[in-house]
Amino acid sequence: MERKVGSSTTVTAKEVKAALEKTQTLTSEEEKVLRLRHGAGAASKSAPLPRAAGNNEELGDELLLIEMQLMKAMRERTGQTKSASKPKVASAASATKDKIVRALRKKK
Repeated sequence: MERKVGSSTTVTAKEVKAALEKTQTLTSEEEKVLRLRHGAGAASKSAPLPRAAGNNEELGDELLLIEMQLMKAMRERTGQTKSASKPKVASAASATKDKIVRALRKKK
């Protein structure tokens, strides 16, 4: 058997990055491995994230609805709501608690 002499090429991070931006056949794990292996960073920090729904409008609408519900729940939880009644309730509860604590301290 005769040994074949092969040629080798060097792939740069820029080439891998450009190829990954063009392809859509890789899974997220495969893409991550290629980026880590060759040192190719993400496309751009200011680039928009790809849509999970792709071209499916029904799925896009459903995901948008879920996102809106989650944002609303997060705002309510962190107190970023527009209604002014919630902070008053919290301050009233705090005032009551402070009053009870003062009374207990006086008992000692």
